[in-house]
Amino acid sequence: MKRIFIHIFLIITSIITLSPFVWMISASFMADGHANVYPPRFFPDEFTLVQYESLFSRLNVSVNFFNSLLLSLTVTVVSLLFNSLAGYAFAKFKFRMKDKLFNFLLSSMIIPAQVTMLPLFLMLKSMGLINTYFAIIIPGLANIFGIFLIRQYAISIPDSLIESAKIDGATDFQIYRRIILPLCMPILITLALFTFMGTWNDFMWPLIALTDNSLYTLPVALANLMLEHTKDPELMMAGSVITILPVLIVFLFLQRYYISGIMTGSIKE
Repeated sequence: MKRIFIHIFLIITSIITLSPFVWMISASFMADGHANVYPPRFFPDEFTLVQYESLFSRLNVSVNFFNSLLLSLTVTVVSLLFNSLAGYAFAKFKFRMKDKLFNFLLSSMIIPAQVTMLPLFLMLKSMGLINTYFAIIIPGLANIFGIFLIRQYAISIPDSLIESAKIDGATDFQIYRRIILPLCMPILITLALFTFMGTWNDFMWPLIALTDNSLYTLPVALANLMLEHTKDPELMMAGSVITILPVLIVFLFLQRYYISGIMTGSIKE
């Protein structure tokens, strides 16, 4: 009986959780005005792609989609490089005040991101980078959360493996490229997923750092679209589907590595 009640509870919870997403997808295929009914329809009377055609042809959302994709991929690749180098250094290198420096960096995680936006904006403005993609890329070069994840994972790599490579004449960078990166692949994929999703879904910072409509990312463009088309819920739902679809696809393809990285990355010293 306990197992039956647990399954019933999970089924009901899943239905409640998925209902808004099902309605969002369904409404995006409805004709104008068909979503403004009560009770809401979960299936359109007839499927139509007019909302998606309007987004890409009349409203030119494809430019914003490409902007988001370009920035998300760039930030993900570059941050993986810097975070993996720093995480490897904190895990396996010995230098003065290593632990104190790492603890100091960890303490910065308690500071809300909103607090740092003003000084970050002023710094980038003084460098003339506001309203450029560098204003989005530079703050994402490295973060303590990524360094912490990779450091915790790299600690589990045996020191004897690294020592053997050094005896064979491998340099530190060769060890990093040929040993550390392949062994850290699960946590790297996990961090890549976090970074890609965070950059793709970021709304506040691109809204502050970018002022040109042609440079807007998809979440910012969608928010502006909502202000102009408040009476078109079908169009808004189509925009929402386009916004969540890439991250959903990426997560579905990488969820096996994501779970593996989270579980293994929880190993402590």
